[in-house]
Amino acid sequence: MRFEVDAPTRVTLLECNCSVCRIVGFLHLIVPLDRFRLLAGAEMLTTYTFNTGTAQHTFCKRCGVKPFYVPRSHPNGKSVNARCLDRSEFEEVSIEPFDGANWERNVAEIQGRLAN
Repeated sequence: MRFEVDAPTRVTLLECNCSVCRIVGFLHLIVPLDRFRLLAGAEMLTTYTFNTGTAQHTFCKRCGVKPFYVPRSHPNGKSVNARCLDRSEFEEVSIEPFDGANWERNVAEIQGRLAN
């Protein structure tokens, strides 16, 4: 599978402590849908949903990697696993913790910040 993301050269990634992200080691780079392109390998992807069904967690059928997904906090965007990107493309990368274990209490703040 191949995909590309249009992102600034200075990014802030979110490290979520929810049960899913913590276990798979997902580092979130959330981008608008028009800045994400799946180039090849759509047939190798499968999607898992739970709870509200809004988040669409995408996995590779062959290796199990979760490279990107549609997040519940930004259903019109993609959250890309920065661990699947070439870090040399970025001038500066910072990582902020996000308390996803208490998602409802904390998501409004992150939605506001990423909307700007």
